[in-house]
Amino acid sequence: MKVLVTGGAGYIGSTVCSALLDRGIQPVILDNLVTGREQFTEGRTFYRGDIADGALLDEIFEKHPDIGVAIHCAALIVVPESVDNPLKYYRENVSKSVDLLDHLRRNGCDRILFSSSAAMYRPGEDFAVDEESPIEPTSPYARTKAMVEGILEDTAAAGEIRAISLRYFNPIGADPQMRTGLQTRNPSHALGKMIVAWEAGESFTVTGVDWPTRDGTGIRDYIHVWDLALAHVQAVVRFDDVLPADGKHGYEAINLGTGSGTTVKELVKAFNAVVSGELPTQEAPPRLGDAVGAFTRSTRAATRLEWRAEHSIEDGIRHSLEWRALDNERAS
Repeated sequence: MKVLVTGGAGYIGSTVCSALLDRGIQPVILDNLVTGREQFTEGRTFYRGDIADGALLDEIFEKHPDIGVAIHCAALIVVPESVDNPLKYYRENVSKSVDLLDHLRRNGCDRILFSSSAAMYRPGEDFAVDEESPIEPTSPYARTKAMVEGILEDTAAAGEIRAISLRYFNPIGADPQMRTGLQTRNPSHALGKMIVAWEAGESFTVTGVDWPTRDGTGIRDYIHVWDLALAHVQAVVRFDDVLPADGKHGYEAINLGTGSGTTVKELVKAFNAVVSGELPTQEAPPRLGDAVGAFTRSTRAATRLEWRAEHSIEDGIRHSLEWRALDNERAS
């Protein structure tokens, strides 16, 4: 069986492709390379183009009729940008996903894994959430993920597809074999900004220090991207166990996290332990669209996918630093 991976030249999509290959499953990559790297597609089946391009999707399925599952990772993901330019995010993340679903259905692909986000949750008092927690997106980016989930659920209820939404918490790290990693040179997430500040000998800015957490900084569930990738493999191989073809319910949402919350200040402490140094910090107000954050308390991934996260935050920091060093070497 082959698997179509939209956004397969991006950070998460490319790592998922590596994990699929390790399992003997061939990914077929579709990516427009707006944010992805062509380097991540080398030696892999790759089509450059847009997920809304029906003719291109028809060509892919004509050449690869044995595609059995589509993993939809293609999306814009920068929260502040989504606040500044929401229509761009609704167009790219929502409207084009509707087009993609039409093209998949027309080509007989009715099993879909959606790259979703835990950013849509309203955290509980202890900042822990599960799949039944209230949905309350705080940014256009998060709202696009919730909207696509609703579209998938409605389409599944009509019997036209079966879909699993994998709600990611906060990916860090890189492929441990260093085949792929963070594709952008200017990351927008906390660990990426720490690494850039460390390289430049500058202070890392902690945005938001008045949240109602144990130290006032935002809290996140940092999950190693390789653990995340392995969860996708499990979802592919166990798809028909999670959502049987003859079942009455064709949609499921599953949290992917470690089950442990880490504040930004605690992440800085872990970073300092890995680099054996002291990253200077400064404080600033939250960015547009920022939220306090959350971590998962769900066991659904363990029971439905037979998966759990294995890597530590320190592993994620170490692999992120290793990837950045290799990336810097290639760029020089």
